[in-house]
Amino acid sequence: MASSKSSYLIIGAGVFGVSTAYHLIKKYPDASVTLVDRDAYDADSRVAASWDWNKVVRADYDDIAYCKLGLEAQDVFRSDPLWKPYFHETGIFWTCRNEYAQEVIDNYAKLGRKADLYAVSVDEAKKMHGGLFDDADYSGVKEVLINKTSGWAAAGDCLQAITRESLRLGVKYITAEVASLQFDASGRCSGVKKRGGEVLTAAHVILCTGAFTPKLLELSAQSSGLDDLRADGRIVAGGITTGMTTLDDKTHEKFVDMPVGVQGYSAEIGPFIGSLPPTKDKELKWWGQTIFTNTREVLPGRSISMPPLEPDYAQWKVPPKLKEDIDHANQVFYGRKGEGWKMDKYRICWDAFTTSADFIISPHSASNGLYIATCGNFHGWKFFPVIGKYVIQMLEGSLDPNLEGKWAWNRERPDPKFNPDWPRTEMREVLEPVRTSKL
Repeated sequence: MASSKSSYLIIGAGVFGVSTAYHLIKKYPDASVTLVDRDAYDADSRVAASWDWNKVVRADYDDIAYCKLGLEAQDVFRSDPLWKPYFHETGIFWTCRNEYAQEVIDNYAKLGRKADLYAVSVDEAKKMHGGLFDDADYSGVKEVLINKTSGWAAAGDCLQAITRESLRLGVKYITAEVASLQFDASGRCSGVKKRGGEVLTAAHVILCTGAFTPKLLELSAQSSGLDDLRADGRIVAGGITTGMTTLDDKTHEKFVDMPVGVQGYSAEIGPFIGSLPPTKDKELKWWGQTIFTNTREVLPGRSISMPPLEPDYAQWKVPPKLKEDIDHANQVFYGRKGEGWKMDKYRICWDAFTTSADFIISPHSASNGLYIATCGNFHGWKFFPVIGKYVIQMLEGSLDPNLEGKWAWNRERPDPKFNPDWPRTEMREVLEPVRTSKL
């Protein structure tokens, strides 16, 4: 149970970790709250999925639980002076190849929320925003969802600001790599061991470790003998490519007021593809169509997907095949308009996935004192202002039963074939040429 005098060790300083620390220290100012991350919070480059140029902020979900959570987060972004500077309400332009638009509209109605939200035909959509998307790919599109209350946030800047505020309130921040979890004689999780051998202890250990989670649990299971610590398919590490181009002044004038663009696809076709409006540096961003695993042997006879072994996850070493992903994203949004653009930046972003695209916010059943709060599935950032509040509810045993079941460590998990954003490619397939045998 969370309490004012207790101690909390939060591993991972992305949105799940920082939001948890922020809400804990606000609710329990006398508690000992410590964030541990391999990177400094103000580093120029970090491996956290939350550290990014920008992220989508929306409540456009066909799942009403996330729609409600997204609206709650947006209310904070609009009203709280701490969060407000980072949110840009540009709207969203979402091509829908199924009933998604109507399901979103229905969810807003069920929740009693009004918004400038509607669906338009393809012909009407092509005329919007000065014809910005008139050369996009509309194959199979039934209608286009327009929500003028959605938008994006300056993700890295916001993450730094909330971390800094948490430290001002009393949270401690330790820059260190965690080698394994530590357990007492009863099997209770008592802390973590740093790579250098130093042990940090606390009454509550909360893993907000994203793509690193399966590897950390494997190593901890091996060192402790607690086999049930392993993720065993509950959590899979996956990567995706993002890329940016810098617009010239004339082009920037045409794109400066654009909405977030999303190409929505079914699971049979592949993941959603997105394009975000220009940043203050006139940089236009996309994410690609390929989500991939990196399955490697973590221990003798044990293989899992995990980020590359390099300290920075080799996130800036983007192979040509994944760069083509960004070219494809450019094409399906802007067609001929983007043919002459030069891509300036590429990054591989790693996150933790579940087959249902749900978070895991739950006690770990294999050890008292150990909690999991992760699995953003590449859609977790937008909940940054509020997700820590729900982690505290989990710690206190007061989480809504529906969310408790949805985010449980032990729950029935659906076949990932129904999840468009499930990793379906192996990283080696985009790193190495395909060899074919000669007959």
